[in-house]
Amino acid sequence: RIAAGTPTERSNVVGELINGSASSVAASAELLNRSDVAVIQHEYGIYGGADGDEVVDIMKGLTVPSIVVCHTVLKDPTPHQRSVLEEVVTLADQVVVMSDAARERLRSGFAIDATKITTIPHGAALPTTTALKRSGRPTLLTWGLIGPGKGIERVIDAMAELKNLPHPPRYLIAGRTHPKVLAAHGEAYREGLQAQAQRLGVADSVVFDSAYRSAEGLTALMQSASVVVLPYDSKDQVTSGVLVDSIASGRPVVATAFPHAIELLGSGAGTVVGHDDPAALVGALRRLLTDPRVSGSMASEARDLAPSMAWPVVAGAYLALGQRLVAARLAAA
Repeated sequence: RIAAGTPTERSNVVGELINGSASSVAASAELLNRSDVAVIQHEYGIYGGADGDEVVDIMKGLTVPSIVVCHTVLKDPTPHQRSVLEEVVTLADQVVVMSDAARERLRSGFAIDATKITTIPHGAALPTTTALKRSGRPTLLTWGLIGPGKGIERVIDAMAELKNLPHPPRYLIAGRTHPKVLAAHGEAYREGLQAQAQRLGVADSVVFDSAYRSAEGLTALMQSASVVVLPYDSKDQVTSGVLVDSIASGRPVVATAFPHAIELLGSGAGTVVGHDDPAALVGALRRLLTDPRVSGSMASEARDLAPSMAWPVVAGAYLALGQRLVAARLAAA
């Protein structure tokens, strides 16, 4: 666990990494060496040092095989971000990406050994119950940690165009403000969205819900939605756990054209719209809200895709990869 100030009392945490501490970096590497395989989750903002480059020192201390899971592969990294990721990949025995878009970007944009790359999808918890028949007002849902870049403004603008439908929707924004956003700016972003809804005359149809939900509660929330909307500003995102969970819940998705959405929704589980095309967003939402055949077809495709994303399937792929690395290490000894 990366220490966040207060030591954990959870029994399943065997050690804590203190960013900026050379002795902690060495101790963390030693703890990882007690396992058969070290799995390193890579994200620039997780580890200490410039662009999280302390992870390189941890990996240099490993004597066991390592699997690096790349959560972010930037299209236009800084020179230092590029060098950090290239060194991480060089030190790793295998690198896992969670989308074909990430794989292609890593292969074409970085000086790495492409034979190390394996694609394993982001996992999701599949629903254990059948969704109840939705009644009452249709619900558009955006969920996850809230902050600038989520593009929620786009959907609030669209709500002004959808309020005259025979069955006007409500827009539910579920999630707490991102802790880093909260620490730096308080609730300014959320308050700005509320003011926007008020200004457009849709405040009664835009609902903010910051309640914490368990995994089961979150699945039930997604299943209750008519449409999940992911209106993100990013044109760069190659991995989205929220997108995967939304598809796994069996709901149609409308998303802006970030790479992971283009890839996963291309077979018909949802609609991708341009970031700067408000008319396309309104059109996609109106179509899903007024044509049951369209929404039913998308939901069916989402349910067909879901089994390949189930956590047991994903875990099995990691286990097989780890077993291959251990066997190769033993054979070379």
